[in-house]
Amino acid sequence: MTVTLMWEAAAAEGRGGELLDWARESATSLPGVPRRREFLTAPGDRVLVLTWWDAPYAAELPELADPPAELVRREVHRWRFVSVSVEN
Repeated sequence: MTVTLMWEAAAAEGRGGELLDWARESATSLPGVPRRREFLTAPGDRVLVLTWWDAPYAAELPELADPPAELVRREVHRWRFVSVSVEN
């Protein structure tokens, strides 16, 4: 089974680049090796990190922590998904 962890944060005004740098550094230093890791950005200085793991849904997996408070304008959102298909 492939479990995807999704982490999304909205940067404080003008700090999107710093938040992305923080997320990339934090994600690459997590214990374990995910199957895949992807970083995305969106308008409003939002940063999204997706990690794919070969694990059961309820497995204990390393997740990104909350970034320093000065980098974000609201609480971080986290979701967990299971892949049901991959299509081209």
